[in-house]
Amino acid sequence: MSGSSENRCIRLEVISGKNLKVPSWREPAGIYVPINVDSQRRWKSAIGVLSSEESVVWGDTVTLSSDASPVLSVEIRASYEADRMLGSGEVIGKLQMSWDELLNHGDEPFDMSFPPVRGVHPSLTLKAAVVQACDDQDGVLPNSLVDCEMTRRTDAGHAQFAEYVASETVSHLNAAVENFQLVLDQCPASQPDYAAALTNLAWARLVGYIQNHLQDIDTTISLFRNALALRPQRHPDHPLSLYILALALSWRHIKKSTAADIREAAQLYHELLPLCPGGTYLRSIATGKFDYVIGGCNNLPTDASDDGIYLRRFVLKLCHVGHHHRPRALNELSMALVSRFTQNGNIDDLGESIQFLREAVSLCPEGHTDRDGLLTNLAVSLGIHRFRHQDNPIDLDEAISLHEEALRLRPVGHEFRDTSLDNLGSALATRFIKRGARDDITRAINHYREALTLCPPGHPRRDTTLSNLAFALKTRYKKLDVSEDLNEAIDLYRESLRIMRLDHPQRHETLFHLSSALCSHFKHTRKKEDVKEAMDILRKSVEAVPSLRPDMYYCYWWKTETYLTSYRMQLNPADLSLAIKNIRLASRHPTRGFPDRIRAALKWLAAAESHQHDSALEAYQVCFELFDNHVMTRSSIIARREAATAFRHAQSLPVDAASCAIRHGNLPRAVELMEQGRGQQWSLVSRLRTPLEDLESTSPELARKVSELNKCLAGAQGSAGSTDRAAADLAATKYRGLTMQWESAVADIRNLQGFSRFLLPPAYDDLHAAARHGPVIILIASQYSCSAIVVPTSGEPHHVPLRSISLADMMILKDRFTRAIRHASRMNPKETRTDLIVLLRIVWEEIMLPIVNVLENVLKVKRRSRIWLCPTAAFTSIPLHAANPFLTKADHSKEPCLEDLYICSYTPTLSALVRSRQTTKKRVDPSFVAIGQGQPGAGKGKALLAVDSELELVRELVPATASRTTISGDAATRAGALEALEANTWVHLACHGKQDSDQPYHSHFVMRDEHLTLLDIMERDVPHAEFAFLSACHTAVGDKKTPDEVIHLAAGLQFSGFKSVVGTLWEVDDSVAKHVVEAFYKYMFRPKEEGVMDCTKAAWALNCATHAVKTKVPLEQRMVFVHIGV
Repeated sequence: MSGSSENRCIRLEVISGKNLKVPSWREPAGIYVPINVDSQRRWKSAIGVLSSEESVVWGDTVTLSSDASPVLSVEIRASYEADRMLGSGEVIGKLQMSWDELLNHGDEPFDMSFPPVRGVHPSLTLKAAVVQACDDQDGVLPNSLVDCEMTRRTDAGHAQFAEYVASETVSHLNAAVENFQLVLDQCPASQPDYAAALTNLAWARLVGYIQNHLQDIDTTISLFRNALALRPQRHPDHPLSLYILALALSWRHIKKSTAADIREAAQLYHELLPLCPGGTYLRSIATGKFDYVIGGCNNLPTDASDDGIYLRRFVLKLCHVGHHHRPRALNELSMALVSRFTQNGNIDDLGESIQFLREAVSLCPEGHTDRDGLLTNLAVSLGIHRFRHQDNPIDLDEAISLHEEALRLRPVGHEFRDTSLDNLGSALATRFIKRGARDDITRAINHYREALTLCPPGHPRRDTTLSNLAFALKTRYKKLDVSEDLNEAIDLYRESLRIMRLDHPQRHETLFHLSSALCSHFKHTRKKEDVKEAMDILRKSVEAVPSLRPDMYYCYWWKTETYLTSYRMQLNPADLSLAIKNIRLASRHPTRGFPDRIRAALKWLAAAESHQHDSALEAYQVCFELFDNHVMTRSSIIARREAATAFRHAQSLPVDAASCAIRHGNLPRAVELMEQGRGQQWSLVSRLRTPLEDLESTSPELARKVSELNKCLAGAQGSAGSTDRAAADLAATKYRGLTMQWESAVADIRNLQGFSRFLLPPAYDDLHAAARHGPVIILIASQYSCSAIVVPTSGEPHHVPLRSISLADMMILKDRFTRAIRHASRMNPKETRTDLIVLLRIVWEEIMLPIVNVLENVLKVKRRSRIWLCPTAAFTSIPLHAANPFLTKADHSKEPCLEDLYICSYTPTLSALVRSRQTTKKRVDPSFVAIGQGQPGAGKGKALLAVDSELELVRELVPATASRTTISGDAATRAGALEALEANTWVHLACHGKQDSDQPYHSHFVMRDEHLTLLDIMERDVPHAEFAFLSACHTAVGDKKTPDEVIHLAAGLQFSGFKSVVGTLWEVDDSVAKHVVEAFYKYMFRPKEEGVMDCTKAAWALNCATHAVKTKVPLEQRMVFVHIGV
């Protein structure tokens, strides 16, 4: 002790406090320590922020004089305002002690424990010491005790409220509310304490509401709102006001289930949490309470509005990685995005949804209770929504795998097993429709039947399961024509509709399918009542479907089916018009994916062609546009081909469209449609290589933008997708974004003067340039007619009907050629190729002679002029250039064949020929590389013993003025060949060539190590390339699945930049090919001394060479070589 307590000056340091619980459970703005020296003087510490551990650190000091009173009072109080206080707050603890007791601890800190509050003892850590003088009290003067009516009423309200919480005696609540109301009534609205008065009253009322002692929550929330309005951002009490308003809204949601309240509470928490520093009490309780808000939001009905999705996004943002609500938040946001996708068809919404679902599944490993549901949602998004929108079989396969896993997680007895059986059955039925594997439809029907046993009469999902089983049976009937399946399907549809609610969301779909089944039934029974019932059912269902729902697409589809059936029965033109009207609407439905719209357009043109409706040409045009848009959505070249070949009967669209235009007497349109439909794969890739010189002079900024986007898109269109599905989805999303930017830039370019047709399908006037140096003959093999269109050097195109031959005849002729060439390859070189001669005579008489008559007699084309053949469909497999009458005149001279009359070349498309004639502004010196691989290695083909001698021969024949290089043996690798192709203007390739019939982009030249594929070649851009001679097998043979897509090695070299290419139609015998090669280069570089290298002489040189080697080389080995390009 330091002697007597009289006239001593004592420095008191308030260091910290712990276990600081508020008796009333109200969340304080902070905690402070008041020290009462006497009835007139009080000192207060700063208001300290309460930590999450319910402790405060102050470090405040004050110097006090002990002469005023023998004792002092130390309190701990909760403040409900962070800065300016209304009243003294709520008492947490209060102790009196003498000065001597205060000084009894020397100079060391000591703890002062207070009576328990909510089961723990609050305590303060203090430090006291006697100082020499009381003059300077560290700049802090004891505060006078302020006494006014508002303060007394507020303090009384806090005290009464604490009593109410402790005793749950309503009279204390009423007294607290009365005191707080009086304070509010006395406090002017402009006074700084008005917000505090509002909050005190509202808090007491809220707790009374929670305890069911008060009923009016709406007024309470209004008080909180008013207080928050008076505490804007940066106000020290803004965070606490956000919290208590959110709390009030949460309680109203708990009691009244008002969705708007939980949404608003989430928004308030979204604003609040960034304002609460980590480790603070407010942060900890807000985080805890927000857990309920997240759960409440997750339980809200799916809302696809922008506001609804915005809410889901910030709920997810607050559910950080590791938060136990994150999987559910991911799922709910995903469902909202899927719902919006079904309304507007925006594929980005669906892509994002799938991305979120993948993450949710990854966060719920085997054994997690939510895994089966998340797997199901992901499978539905992939197998129903995205597969229907994009028709990518990978999505369907993955969906089936996910459904299978979900079914395993729902064993017999699981409440949702029937749902998983239904889902898996639906996916399998869809795959059966696409691929026709009987096992898929058998499994689907078995799953549906099991699901139906789990849904007995009265089960809420029985109606849906009945409908699904009916659909599977109807699908099997359609493919396998089992009439029992159709009859059972109709019965099941009827039963489903009998028990289905009138407002069931799938009722109209079931009606559509029943209508379709009845139409199918009519084809068997010819009962008019089937069609009448179908029409009645359809009419009722259509009225219930909003016009911009994706379901409306099916409505248009089934109306088309019904009207067509009615038309076929009654031949009423109005029915046909209505059918065409509806299917046209289906093809243009804005929320459907391109595959569905393509199917509608194909149905449209089938109906128009079958019934000679005048909308056929329009239908073809719509088909081409939809195909173009659909294929462009695929980021890889191979995926584009898969997308293009996925539609049955679509391969013949170009020739059928041209035939239609011919029948309408519009030959220029026929040429345009043929060009637009053929070579689609090449045209899509070539868009990214379009020269921009003219654009640069008009708009350098747009030219630069498009050039950069072209590079980005070219880099994004890899040859194969990633095996990581999530990574593939992200890559596809990125590609879509780039495509949208590219389309926007192209639209801007088309607004420029002189660029209105930039990258649009070429008009006839543009295509006519292909015939600048000689007529182009387009040969069309359509199911409707076979004919030719001659595009002359000047004037209008000419139609040459080939009346004596049909598409079926062409298919037979193609097969006969295949057999004859195979047979000839086994014959002695000196034997007469009788079979080939017969076939070439047919080609002359039935195909080429009518065309030659037009060339000679109508167009007056001089003999030995250049002509270009552009074959389509079955014509691509016929050696048209070798057409020969094999007749002898009376004077013993031979009747001239086609190659006697004209110098023949081929072109895949007219655009390709136009592109090959475009000269680059920068000329380079000619360089020649001969690449040969005669020893490809084990498993890559037999040794080609004549390759090295062929390379040496070629080297000797090339003018010395050109840079000459030979690559062979170990140096003839894939990388070496690619480098040589890019570095030289002239190329000679002697090796094995292989056309891949399953995947033509994998067609290749055999090198020492790896294959040099068509894809490798396509990915190179060689603008200075001139000529390539492909002394290899099958280098100019097209794709069987897409005969009007000329996808072969020679076309690939032409696309990459080579203006003139010699390729082969079938297998080459290297021992005799060298005779053709030698003769070709002798004519090509004649006279060698002049050193002239002109790639436009290639067709003439090949024509001369094949004539020159007649005695050395058998017929099939002469006609195997063809020229493509300029």
